[in-house]
Amino acid sequence: MADLILHPGDRVIMVSGASRGIGAAIARALLSDGYRLSLASRNPDTIDELFGHAPPERLMVTYFDAQELKSAEQWVEGTISRYGRIDGLVNNAGILRNVGFNSGDEKDLNDLWAINVKAPFWLTKLCLPHLRKAGNGRVINIASTDGKRFRHGGSVGYTMSKHALIALTHAARIEGWDDGVRATALCPGAVDTDLLAGIQNTAPVAERLQPDTLAGLVSMVLGLPNTASVAELPVNTRLESYI
Repeated sequence: MADLILHPGDRVIMVSGASRGIGAAIARALLSDGYRLSLASRNPDTIDELFGHAPPERLMVTYFDAQELKSAEQWVEGTISRYGRIDGLVNNAGILRNVGFNSGDEKDLNDLWAINVKAPFWLTKLCLPHLRKAGNGRVINIASTDGKRFRHGGSVGYTMSKHALIALTHAARIEGWDDGVRATALCPGAVDTDLLAGIQNTAPVAERLQPDTLAGLVSMVLGLPNTASVAELPVNTRLESYI
């Protein structure tokens, strides 16, 4: 079967956590590419301030809390009501909590699981019927190099959640393959965002990845044809033996 030509202007992409950091950088890049966007976060007013200049026919902004399933349902329903289609989902919203055998508590671990794993699962589940219909649907999950190994001194809870997110990515890829759905786990090392503020044992600020770098990779993956599936894309900022 010949590849479908993917024209950004014909495609609708949902991005969670779009009010700052990696999510805001992804939104900027995709707007520049010409996509129609459905952006969401707990702070939609901030998104409006950042992207209020965008043509209204190419931008939808809404509230989404990763710990509220109802808000996920409302976001997906609202996107379909506005655009009539969903071509891509970027699960970017995430948190980092220090949870180890001698640190953190049950709430921290529950929050990691709810935001980093359960929310992407429910959004993927809700979007899959629409992604199948598109014929070239895309799911991109912002995971981490911590999803590829355990780094000494890292958060056990965070690492567990990112391993699970990568597993979810593969499940979505397999589930939707025959209908043209492709899923990618983008696995960056340390990124220069507020997420790492105050976190010890990570790369110095000057050596961290920039959000715009990851946004460019998201743009690239969204533009690939169905015959070029990238299941995992590790992007490290330090030298390690295999990532």
